Amino acid sequence: METIEAIRDEDVDSSLLQEVPLSFAKNNLLMPLRKDSGFLKAAVSDDRGLLALLDLAKKYGLTPQPLMAGKGLLIDAINRFYGQVGSAQEVMEGITGEDLSAVATEFESPKDLLELTEEAPIIRLLNALLLQAVKEKASDIHIEPYEKELEVRMRIDGILHRVLCPPKIIQDALISRMKIMANLDIAEKRLPQDGRIRLLIGARDIDIRVSIVPTFFGERAVLRLLDRRQGLIGLNEVGLDEKDTKNIEGLLSRTNGIILVTGPTGSGKTTTLYAALNRIHTEEKNIITVEDPVEYQLKGVGQIHVNPKIGLTFASGLRSILRQDPDVIMVGEIRDYETAEIAIQASLTGHLVLSTLHTNDAASAITRLIDMGVEPFLIASSLVAVVAQRLVRTICPLCKESYTATEEERRYFSVPVSRTSSFTLYRGRGCDRCRGSGYLGRTGIFEVLPMTNEMRQMIAAKKDSQVIKDQAVSAGMRTLYADGLNKAVKGDTTLQEVLRVTQKDYIEG
Repeated sequence: METIEAIRDEDVDSSLLQEVPLSFAKNNLLMPLRKDSGFLKAAVSDDRGLLALLDLAKKYGLTPQPLMAGKGLLIDAINRFYGQVGSAQEVMEGITGEDLSAVATEFESPKDLLELTEEAPIIRLLNALLLQAVKEKASDIHIEPYEKELEVRMRIDGILHRVLCPPKIIQDALISRMKIMANLDIAEKRLPQDGRIRLLIGARDIDIRVSIVPTFFGERAVLRLLDRRQGLIGLNEVGLDEKDTKNIEGLLSRTNGIILVTGPTGSGKTTTLYAALNRIHTEEKNIITVEDPVEYQLKGVGQIHVNPKIGLTFASGLRSILRQDPDVIMVGEIRDYETAEIAIQASLTGHLVLSTLHTNDAASAITRLIDMGVEPFLIASSLVAVVAQRLVRTICPLCKESYTATEEERRYFSVPVSRTSSFTLYRGRGCDRCRGSGYLGRTGIFEVLPMTNEMRQMIAAKKDSQVIKDQAVSAGMRTLYADGLNKAVKGDTTLQEVLRVTQKDYIEG
């Protein structure tokens, strides 16, 4: 019997996978490959898979042709190739008019609704949406009702893409299916509801945060996907350059003070914080976090998941952490004066505190704390550094190309314009891998604002954020915009992407 070491895309006929159920393949450790010249090819690892192949070949009237493969290889192949079968659009096209009629007629009473949402078409559609989102590495799924239509969009690499426009007739059933999966009240349609779904999709453990709000045309749902097994990355992998990495590593060696990471929702703040924790994590240190939700799992770190419904808030969790003799504390977000006050007191009593704020740049974090009611002298004495960040899309490596920058583009880099000067930038042509966008994946752009004696004096004197920022730039701080331009020159991203994210005047490429 032939042995194989790898299963490639060209070895697998996807139409055959639609005929062989995933449960059959997983239970028998059998990976169907293709029907070829009267033979049914499949990869197996033991006698169980061989017997299953015999039964399958008999069903099709073909001769079985088994190929031996390792158990790990088979499991990976089943998860990978079955994950590529059936996009949400294909599933939607498979839902017949009779299915839609059933949705319309049976939706009249709450009892029928519960039975309805357990019917195969709605379940298949939602499962296909979740599977497609995981496969395309989407961070969010938006289900948006309008007057005469329903729209489904996915956020991929920070940009929303429309993926489906299912009939509006299935809107209530689809939302109700989500509510059942998230243990929410399916009868309540007037108030916002939040819940969670935990799924195993292939070999990936996915935690889904569900937010449902009532709108004029029906309930709107947003599902945020978090991969619980996503690997931690280092500080040098989040997008920090060598100089900023060394600066932050030096700050992390301190035994007290506050380090803040700022930026809007979805800018990668938690990833940066965990990269920092991963850098300083040792057996000698007691590290405790309080988060909403726990997005990464780090062995040896105590992680507390906040639950406001039972009174476990950031402030109450932080207060309890201080009785656990921590060396390092991470607070998912400073949202109010109480949390800020406790964090500052903790930093002043011998703890290193890491946390996040929602501000536009590093200097604005100081103004935000003052707006919360924190005394400026406390900020000046406890704050060690502020790191602001954004995420920019990186150029797809498969279709990346260089080009000579235009005169307009050169002005952004302060490059003199002359007939003989040339200045090279990069862009993506667009290919199947990047969905024609020219971008694949994201990286961070940063500005690191360390506290100096001059900064502390300015904070105590209640100087505004622009004055503090100007002082930091004159002392050598590189802004988000400048860091983005640097990455555009190196070919990590495009100038247009930097201008979009930093909200500078946009130009055509």
